[in-house]
Amino acid sequence: MPELPDVTVYVERLAQRCVGQALRRLQLLDPFVLRTALPPIASAEGRAVVGVERLGKRVVLALDGELFLVIHLMIAGRLRWQAAAAKAPSRSALVRFDFDGGSLLLTEAGSRRRASLHLVEGRAALAALDAGGIDVLVCELPVFAERLRYENHTLKRALTDPRLFSGIGNAYSDEILHRARLSPLALSRALDDDGVRRLFEATRQVLNEWTARLRDDADRAGGWPDKVTAFHAQMAVHGRYGQPCPVCGSPVQRIVHAENQINYCARCQTGGKLLADRALSRLLRASWPKHIDELG
Repeated sequence: MPELPDVTVYVERLAQRCVGQALRRLQLLDPFVLRTALPPIASAEGRAVVGVERLGKRVVLALDGELFLVIHLMIAGRLRWQAAAAKAPSRSALVRFDFDGGSLLLTEAGSRRRASLHLVEGRAALAALDAGGIDVLVCELPVFAERLRYENHTLKRALTDPRLFSGIGNAYSDEILHRARLSPLALSRALDDDGVRRLFEATRQVLNEWTARLRDDADRAGGWPDKVTAFHAQMAVHGRYGQPCPVCGSPVQRIVHAENQINYCARCQTGGKLLADRALSRLLRASWPKHIDELG
């Protein structure tokens, strides 16, 4: 799922292309992507884009007259930019937004349709779509600490809770926790002040560094982020199960739960302890290794 760095770059590049441009046509290529009935979607056509914003992991096109097109990419949704006369890919395209200077496509890979489009009127209606998480890039340490300790969750769950923090998902939470040298399963209220500070600093560092890196990638790709993915070779632990940790060289470990994985380095983050995977540790029971040094 595109997270804060990816969405930020989408927002910046869309602002360069769309602000001041009129939305000439909005074509629903899959009617089920639209999740609102009022105001009617046709009322967005002909209006100028006055701004592009990030709302958590959503991209917002602000139109004149206080109308807002809110795009949620979910897991497999992506935004493509193409020449105005180009034909949209028939299978993956869900929505086409036509401007004088080009067309924006909302696409989604696979057969499951999770990406969504809302059209709402007024700032109050837009705010109702906001889960309420704080922006970690502009908040201060005491505010971050208060949010982190608001409920007693694992650090992994707390970072990815959109009610607490805005725009952080599975991929960057792994990278943040590795940078902070903290266990993903440590409890938020048990974390001491030094741990909270390290987590705060790591969160800002990782998100800022990856936003800058993705900007550079978009520049090299011709100005548009065409390869948005949750897996990057430069990542420390996310998606790198079994590969060496770039800090200590130990093999990266993982916990698999439903559709998500937690990737971590046992030596850097848990003092060498291997965290129990619900499926494998129950299957292996006494044979489940407890420490990284027990692995062959």
